[in-house]
Amino acid sequence: MPGQDRRPWRHFAIWIALALVIAVPLMVAAESPLLAWRRPVYIIAGFSGIVAMCLLLLQPLLAAGHLPGFRGGRGRRAHRWTGATLVMLVLVHVAGLWITSPPDVIDALLFVSPTPFSVWGVMAMWAIFLMALLAIRQRRSRSWHLGHRAAALVVIVGSVVHALLIEGAMEPLTKAVLCAFVLVASLLVIFGHRIRAPSR
Repeated sequence: MPGQDRRPWRHFAIWIALALVIAVPLMVAAESPLLAWRRPVYIIAGFSGIVAMCLLLLQPLLAAGHLPGFRGGRGRRAHRWTGATLVMLVLVHVAGLWITSPPDVIDALLFVSPTPFSVWGVMAMWAIFLMALLAIRQRRSRSWHLGHRAAALVVIVGSVVHALLIEGAMEPLTKAVLCAFVLVASLLVIFGHRIRAPSR
């Protein structure tokens, strides 16, 4: 059928678009002149945060089964593995910043940092940890899904605002495009994907 003939090309186009949205900000950030005098641990910490933001674009699409080749159980398994990777990236991000400047990290964790982006980043961090704890639970009730989605909303909004407020290695335009895709994809899944778990 004609629709079936076009489907491989549509799937290919989806992956190409995702690859561009993710790869271009990473490549541009890697060429940033702001990295010239930074310590390696700081660069690793920063790029851990950038890669985490890129994975946030995939997470809702995997959970909802919207990515070609990752539908149903395969998509949910990939969603869990990507979530575990996100937790590790956040830990590397925070640990690297702690090594370079412990006082700044302490101020951020205590919500007394003079930089607004720190508050949003810490909110997103704790929400990610909460989601990881929820993921350990085997029982997937309706309340579980609602809690998971509420935490995901905090993660997305906190991460996007955190990234947009930082003037760092990421180039403003490609960063804004990535953040817009993350926000739109996440909100469409959070508010548009039906919860099928039982209420009890």
